[in-house]
Amino acid sequence: MASSKEYLEFIMEQLSGLEDVSWRAMMGEYILYYRGKIVGGIYDDRFLVKPVKPALAMMPEAEKELPYEGAKEMLLVDNVDDRDFLCELLEAMCDELPAPKKKK
Repeated sequence: MASSKEYLEFIMEQLSGLEDVSWRAMMGEYILYYRGKIVGGIYDDRFLVKPVKPALAMMPEAEKELPYEGAKEMLLVDNVDDRDFLCELLEAMCDELPAPKKKK
């Protein structure tokens, strides 16, 4: 099941307090970037983030889910109605995420 554009727009609106948040469509789903780094994505209308230490610390009870078959587990963000929490989450995660790979 592909994610809806409406859910993507909702999440992007929730993250509008941050600068440099972007997305890219990928096979019916959406990859989310913060400051050029992949933080997670929208998969089957679920907001999933990479399981880096700050995210685990902020969401110790978060369920681990697969974004798609054969992928690594990610954390389900179920508190999507709290704008401040979402912005704090991405801010906290940013330094722990790898820098984008240089294109050849």
